[in-house]
Amino acid sequence: MDYAGTIKQILTKLSPPPTVYLHSFGCRQNVSDGNSLLGKILDMGFAETDDINTAALIIYNTCAVRESAEKKVLGIIGELKHIKENNPDVIIAVCGCMVQQPQIIELIKNSYRQVDFCFGTFAYDKFPELLYNALTDRNLRFQYDITEYKNEYSNFNLHQEDNERAEIPIMQGCNNFCTYCIVPYVRGRERSRPIGDILADIKTLADKGYKEITLLGQNVNSYGNTLKPPVPFSKLLKRAAEVEGDFILRFISSHPKDMRKDVIDVIADSPKICKEIHLPLQSGSNRILELMNRHYSREMYMEIVKYAKKRIPGCKISTDIIIGFPGETEYDFEQTIDIVKEAEFSHLFTFIYSKRKGTKAALMEDKTTDLQKRIRMTELISVQRKIAERRENEIK
Repeated sequence: MDYAGTIKQILTKLSPPPTVYLHSFGCRQNVSDGNSLLGKILDMGFAETDDINTAALIIYNTCAVRESAEKKVLGIIGELKHIKENNPDVIIAVCGCMVQQPQIIELIKNSYRQVDFCFGTFAYDKFPELLYNALTDRNLRFQYDITEYKNEYSNFNLHQEDNERAEIPIMQGCNNFCTYCIVPYVRGRERSRPIGDILADIKTLADKGYKEITLLGQNVNSYGNTLKPPVPFSKLLKRAAEVEGDFILRFISSHPKDMRKDVIDVIADSPKICKEIHLPLQSGSNRILELMNRHYSREMYMEIVKYAKKRIPGCKISTDIIIGFPGETEYDFEQTIDIVKEAEFSHLFTFIYSKRKGTKAALMEDKTTDLQKRIRMTELISVQRKIAERRENEIK
């Protein structure tokens, strides 16, 4: 805060104020982090701009879920070389999941000399110090901070990019270590925000007239496990729905292994909570679920779905499905088709498996061809389309 205050004192003497261009890649959690960071920057005295060529500060908030995303960002960062050549005073920073990886820091340091500093997912609170150093010492070659700060939740700023829909992170990190996922390695272990802070943020947004508020987390169902005393997600959800105001409450994302009936009961009993649940399945095969390290079976998953649909009439359940995970056979795929037909999801988010270096799944043998994966994807989409058409005709 001392660095932020000092920067603000420096910038108040400038007219017009310097501008910042910030772009976030990836998931809604990452976009929320970017909005929070932007709010802090605006509080320091910067003005926001959509014109990257005139910005005094350029920040890319990066994603690491897929290697293709990293390659795309590195290409964009490479193009900033020309901006730096035209305006040597511009400060360029890269943050987020991608730069939490030491090998990426080395790559940027050695090959992308236009970048002034980088900071990882644990170092948002260090940003003012890094920025101050860059502003006051133009001879600095490169700074970075990817230290993993244990059991800390980074300070959150309520800045939102939308005037009606808001998103509030309730936790950071993930403890699940699914074999295909890089998230626990770049976002660390779970850390939950105090329930009082979250409720205060909801009250502030409701008073400002926001109509839709979404609670964010890698696995919201395990919210509160790191608090003392622990606070179950169902309690947070119930208290959040009791905050006065004319708004709808949503949450993402849930992990089936931690979804409890008490959460479904709270959804059923509160008129403020949206009657939609996103519950990532990933595969309908128990063998593949075990290889993915998901810690639930198809039977356990369907028990949750059936309870939700019984307890919440008209409940819509959407899901994620990965096609072509290493070792997936035709039988495994048919198991997925069967559960899609049984669950009758409102919407599918489908992905063809993409190897992610640094995960356990990247070391697994994958004999399924790209053509087989595309054929399976086409069949899955066709099955879901028929379900959607039939349900739409039933409504008519």
